[in-house]
Amino acid sequence: MATDIGWAINELHNGRRVRREGWNGKGMWIALQEPDENSKMTLPYVFMMTTQGELVPWQCSQSDLLATDWEDAYGDTTEAETKTRARA
Repeated sequence: MATDIGWAINELHNGRRVRREGWNGKGMWIALQEPDENSKMTLPYVFMMTTQGELVPWQCSQSDLLATDWEDAYGDTTEAETKTRARA
């Protein structure tokens, strides 16, 4: 089953994390953040978990937009994510 950006966006809106099979780094994924009363942001935005365990804003590239290798990223706790949780 080919999973395109439409599938990925739908998953994000349903609270899921997604990633591309073609991304080079292990443990990378994106998620949608919905602002709350404690947020500095006022609109929803997408952020990425990097291979270094950092959370950063994410912007879709041309290759991400046209890719058909999007997949679910849940159930995949990586070393980078574990480090990020430990700092929280």
